Amino acid sequence: MDIRKIKKLIELLEESALTELEISEGEESIRLSRQSLHHSPASSGGIPIDTPSENIGSPKETLSAAENNDPELDDDPESIETASVVSPMVGTFYASPNPDSSPYVGVGSQVSAGDTLCVIEAMKIFNHVETEHAGIVHKIMKNSGDPVEFGEVLFLIETTTAESIN
Repeated sequence: MDIRKIKKLIELLEESALTELEISEGEESIRLSRQSLHHSPASSGGIPIDTPSENIGSPKETLSAAENNDPELDDDPESIETASVVSPMVGTFYASPNPDSSPYVGVGSQVSAGDTLCVIEAMKIFNHVETEHAGIVHKIMKNSGDPVEFGEVLFLIETTTAESIN
């Protein structure tokens, strides 16, 4: 196998999240592996997945006043829910239409269904991501320039239910 090809495979391994790569061509084969930076003694030796806990959650989660540190929610914590806005594609997250302008939304911004929250650049095309939910932006999970995956949570929107429990 050509040394240039081996160097290219090493670069690909370093740039990806893979920890092991094995290539076979005819009778020649090469196996490259690296140690995970997040190796823990409890790991089973499989491929480690580095997922921030803040990105894990179901599309609808009930938030309590203690989680929000908001005393106003003590009266009716069951009436507050969050809806997740997820990435419709793989690409690069941008909070504003261009670097010199202000972001589409910020934490605490009031949004209506159909409002643009961000853009995702994929293959040199900027795709607007709109919310399907009206409410208040509770959390923005990404920063401008961050890569995003399909289905990854980008925003949490606080929605209030029509019924209140009194």
